[in-house]
Amino acid sequence: MDANDASALLCPHCNIPLKEVHTSHGVFFACDKCGGRAMTVELLRRTFTPESINLLWLHAISGQGKSGRLCPSCRKPMIDVALSDSAQVDVDVCQHCHFVWFDVHEMDTLAPRQFPAASPELPQQVRELIAMEKVKQIAEEARGTDVDSAPPDEGWKQIAAFLGFPVEFDAPEETRKPWATWLLSTAIICISVLAFLHLRDVVQRFGLIPAQATRLDGLTFVTSFFLHAGIIHLLGNMYFLLVFGDNVEECLRPFRYFVLIALAVFIGDLTHIAVDPQSQIPCIGASGGIAGVITFYALNFPHVKLEFLLRYGWWWFRWIRLPAWSVLILWIFFQFIGAWEQKAGISSVSSFAHLGGAAVGVIAWLLWRKEKSNDQARMTNAEGIAKSE
Repeated sequence: MDANDASALLCPHCNIPLKEVHTSHGVFFACDKCGGRAMTVELLRRTFTPESINLLWLHAISGQGKSGRLCPSCRKPMIDVALSDSAQVDVDVCQHCHFVWFDVHEMDTLAPRQFPAASPELPQQVRELIAMEKVKQIAEEARGTDVDSAPPDEGWKQIAAFLGFPVEFDAPEETRKPWATWLLSTAIICISVLAFLHLRDVVQRFGLIPAQATRLDGLTFVTSFFLHAGIIHLLGNMYFLLVFGDNVEECLRPFRYFVLIALAVFIGDLTHIAVDPQSQIPCIGASGGIAGVITFYALNFPHVKLEFLLRYGWWWFRWIRLPAWSVLILWIFFQFIGAWEQKAGISSVSSFAHLGGAAVGVIAWLLWRKEKSNDQARMTNAEGIAKSE
């Protein structure tokens, strides 16, 4: 017989149909006339503490009781058992249907379950933020650890890393187009490519020669910046300028960005000249200015992860990620090694120019970082005053 069929359940005391009552825990049946209630043992266990119910059911299944009234469901005699050893209350229990009949107020002796209070629902915006952070966490886990990370999603980054270049793993957010970086890169590429047609003559005329640093009224300090020794030299410098220059331009804005590059080029050239002022070998390339850019980048965004591809031959590969500050330290270390090789005549790369440009990047970061912090503080104070008014 279906326990949910209210028309089939009769009050064992009044012999009238019971009324179906729905609660958050389940359904029970009540008599409107006498106030009695019929509940299943399962519902009692969900509603009241186990200590209140277990002893009652043990008495019933062991037959410890006398024959009582008829079951509301199966109409077989129930057993009249003690509700507990301490309470002076007897209830009727059906061993077949698991129904328990309570006369009015008999249920008051049971101890209800204490359910934890429901925590207040978070606002929609907060839940969305939590969900976004969870998605980011899952995405980060999918990319692997820093010492064995997944390759970048972009194909061009995989190619760049395969060629030995670092790639940005979590690039700083940009709010504007890096027009200054794009224009400067375009100018360098165009001038360098045109110079490739007569490279030897162009370099000899417009390259920076330490022993003739003031020739052309010092113009070679500028022209040498736009010249490169070959396509690999050009592409390497342009990669670093485009990848890291956009974020530095975002931070400094175009004017200061150009000032940083110009000073880095000039100080880098002076450092190169100071090492061997009698040299007749022309020095060309934009790497001195770019050294200032990447140094400023690493100091201003020290925790941005840069990804590298370690490989041995064509069969062993491993992607690793390093914070920008640690890459800067490694880079400076190798520049000092390169400077020693340059001084010893082993290398033709001007690591001294790189170190000079990097020094400008450090100074620029120290100066403009403090000024930027002051500007942010003034803006915060102004917003606070506006709100108070």
